[in-house]
Amino acid sequence: MERNTQFVGQSGPFLDAVERTSRAAPMRRPVLVIGERGTGKELIAERLHRLSTRWDEPLIIMNCAALPETLIEAELFGHEAGAFTGAMRAREGRFEEADKGTLFLDELGTLSMAAQERLLRAIEYGEVTRIGASKPRRVDVRIVGATNEDLPRAVEEGRFRADLLDRLSFEVITLPPLRAREGDVGVLADFFGRRMAAELGWEAWPGFADHTAQALEEYPWPGNVRELRNVVERAVYRWDDWASAIAHVQFDPFDSPWKPESGPVAPDPANDTAKAAGQAAPAPALPFDYDTIGDLRGAVDAHERAILEHHLGKHRYNQRKTARALGLTYDQLRHCLKKHGLNEREQQGRAKPRRETG
Repeated sequence: MERNTQFVGQSGPFLDAVERTSRAAPMRRPVLVIGERGTGKELIAERLHRLSTRWDEPLIIMNCAALPETLIEAELFGHEAGAFTGAMRAREGRFEEADKGTLFLDELGTLSMAAQERLLRAIEYGEVTRIGASKPRRVDVRIVGATNEDLPRAVEEGRFRADLLDRLSFEVITLPPLRAREGDVGVLADFFGRRMAAELGWEAWPGFADHTAQALEEYPWPGNVRELRNVVERAVYRWDDWASAIAHVQFDPFDSPWKPESGPVAPDPANDTAKAAGQAAPAPALPFDYDTIGDLRGAVDAHERAILEHHLGKHRYNQRKTARALGLTYDQLRHCLKKHGLNEREQQGRAKPRRETG
């Protein structure tokens, strides 16, 4: 597997994880990589392999959750012809494919107890036996496992073998979620944005508008770096004016006024009243930590400004569309923009950036 692997980040927790990975790489011992989805577990596994003495040998990746339980052992250890229905010819398993190299077992916590027992034997004795074979085969494989599960708890609950966990946990690298990587959201967003802009053939990288950058920083990122990459790349590709800062992002790609309902919806009296009066239904109130508000006017102004910035970006600074979306007349919107100094800010945001060199 050949990839252009890049680690992007500057926060302490992230750099600590990368440094521990580099220290563990030359060792021949197993390593466990723990982290939420989208935190970069596969990238860590690749770094462990590329910085080891096995760097020019195979790096074999197997997602343990992607196969049914009945096929896991055949994938790991291989099989002989006729070993089971459909086994028309002999096939080597992932252990044999990874001989002299590294085997990365993703979603390790989903392995069945039977597969765990055979995996333990392979790690302890360096031997694997194909299904349907009578003689074991010697293999030299370094194991890197990854999971988002709490494996010690899985041991307590009887879902994971304690002796296998002992063998795999020579080193455990726990990756921090993106919300704990202070300062990395902006760095990553800029990296992914520039790369997408280059792919689209933009003449320069305009960056993100201030309110968009703030929204990216404040979002909790449950999908971590993978989700951030998708959000940023989607925002860049949808923004058709490279000369102005990107002023709108959509975090949920499924969010749409025409999204089909998944089931019966309870009637909303407020909506029914609004419909009867021929008015648009009121927008749901946004959550606030009211206890932290010590300046009512300032809080109201800040909220109003954020709403204006959001809709201006969403409608590509088209003021008439923005006014319609907010239920305002054009003159009312202009008054609000002037009140918050957004007319001048809009012109600054739309100023053509200078060409980047180098």
